[in-house]
Amino acid sequence: MGDWLASWRLWALLSAVFAALTAILAKLGLSGVPSEVATFLRTLVVAALTAAIVLGTGQASALGQVSGRSALFLVLSGLATGASWLCYFRALSLGDAARVAPLDKLSVVLVAAFGALLLGESLSPLSWLGVALIAAGAALVAYGG
Repeated sequence: MGDWLASWRLWALLSAVFAALTAILAKLGLSGVPSEVATFLRTLVVAALTAAIVLGTGQASALGQVSGRSALFLVLSGLATGASWLCYFRALSLGDAARVAPLDKLSVVLVAAFGALLLGESLSPLSWLGVALIAAGAALVAYGG
């Protein structure tokens, strides 16, 4: 069981489950609430939960060990996350969760492309086919009628 808990696949699958719940719960919570207010409330909850985990696991001292370079990229990542969440909640307030979420998951396609272009990561031809199928599937769900 310990090996499974150390598996990136387990955590990625759990991330997918929680992302799916995020879409459904957010759609329900957006009723009568401006999308920016909903995003702000969600962000407060994420910050509080993460702070509790960092403090509860004794990792607070690691905050002082973050290099300037890492801090810069984490701040930029936080800004990108905030922009993503604001856009996502606006999209959910305007459209069906079942159509918004697949377009949002085009991020998978973009990560593959950016990973290859910017990080020098490589995928096999079969993996690129999978990326293309993800793009096609998202388009079919979002625009297929």
